[in-house]
Amino acid sequence: MAEIIIRILKLVVVIYVARILGATEYGKFTFALSFAMLFVALSDLGLSPITVREFSGSQDKENEFLSLISLKVLLGLATATLISSLSFFITADPATRIAILILSVYVAISGFSEILYAFFRARQQMQYESIAKIFQAIAISVLGFVVIFKVPSIQNLSYSYSLASLCALLLIMFFFFLLNRRIFPLKISFKLAIWKKYLKMSWPLALAGVFTAIYYNLNSTIMGYLGQITQTGWYNAAHKIIIATFIPADLLSIIFFPVLSVAFKESKEKFQKIWNYFNFSMIFLAIPIMAGGIALAPKIINIVFGENYVSAILAFQILIVTTVIYLMSAPLVKTLLVIHRQKNILWAYFAGAVTNVLLNFILIPKYSLYGASFSTVTTFFVIFVSLLIMAIKFSPLRLFDFEMLMNSVCVVMAGVIMYFVISNDIIYNLNLIAVIAIGALVYIISLTIFYLCKYRIFKNIGRSGNFSTFI
Repeated sequence: MAEIIIRILKLVVVIYVARILGATEYGKFTFALSFAMLFVALSDLGLSPITVREFSGSQDKENEFLSLISLKVLLGLATATLISSLSFFITADPATRIAILILSVYVAISGFSEILYAFFRARQQMQYESIAKIFQAIAISVLGFVVIFKVPSIQNLSYSYSLASLCALLLIMFFFFLLNRRIFPLKISFKLAIWKKYLKMSWPLALAGVFTAIYYNLNSTIMGYLGQITQTGWYNAAHKIIIATFIPADLLSIIFFPVLSVAFKESKEKFQKIWNYFNFSMIFLAIPIMAGGIALAPKIINIVFGENYVSAILAFQILIVTTVIYLMSAPLVKTLLVIHRQKNILWAYFAGAVTNVLLNFILIPKYSLYGASFSTVTTFFVIFVSLLIMAIKFSPLRLFDFEMLMNSVCVVMAGVIMYFVISNDIIYNLNLIAVIAIGALVYIISLTIFYLCKYRIFKNIGRSGNFSTFI
């Protein structure tokens, strides 16, 4: 619920920022933010997910946490310094350069906060992370609205991001030391042996994070560097809505990851059962999101951002495919992480990063935001295929069976029916909320009917004694 609230609040701010600043100024801000976020992985180096895995059900390791906090402080300072230094080479525009300098602080603070969130995730006490992140989203919203209505500029907007992240950090630190002051006294701990131990486990995820930052932010950075500032604004308008559709995957991943880690240590049967729930949840959510996104793209862009962003419609329709791929990839990533296959995740993301870099440099100069959109979809697909191959080879799980295939067919058929219903002019011309509600209702009813038919088919096969292995 916290993640949903956070994403919605941030999306609302983005919508007003894009509308009030206009595509060009919004493009400058997203260019500055994308460049800063290219280095976000350096502020964490994969330590946060490793902390969740290592500390889940193992409180005896928590005495090492102060050393990890100290390491994260140094990483944050180094990252902010690097971003600030390179900003002088990426743009000649003074306003954009100042925004990058301010956002480097935002990246450093956000990276440090992740280690505290990881600690609470490992303990399955995520209510504290929820409170801090909701507070940060509210702070960004309030400060963002004050800025864009009173003193609109990309520098002031950057200040609002950094200040909000600092407030959230102070709040999560308050929770951490309030609940653990007897265990973790407030002090710096430089224990190189512990740093080496965790970095040895996390370096594949660190590189994976670098590759992820590349395929999320490189396209906007290249467009901005080439002077395609307005196109950068159009692209990010579409991309921000797409990121909002990632909420189900991110939400379920946060919930399932600690449980998967514990189940893997307990029994293969429990591990398989939880993974099946995780995987089918993603399939169930992915198809209607894509069907609705493609059908309603013109309506969504026009209502949300206005007629000045009509060029973002096609980019949105291309990018919505990444939602399906992203949701389908999430269970594979968490499974490989749980079974200590970080290096395999690294190679999958490396393949995606190489694909992204090559396609961006080939397609963006000629096709601008549409080339960037196609590059993003292709990148996500390459990563998914790579992860699937790795999971099939190394995971003890049974990734696919006949029942999963039949369930997926039912979901796809229900999604197709939903698409044609909401594409009909009578339905399409209704209020957007009404169209979404009708589409969701049609999807659920259709899926229920298909499931009942599937059940009867299975029941009849069982009576006849055929395909007993599938049953």
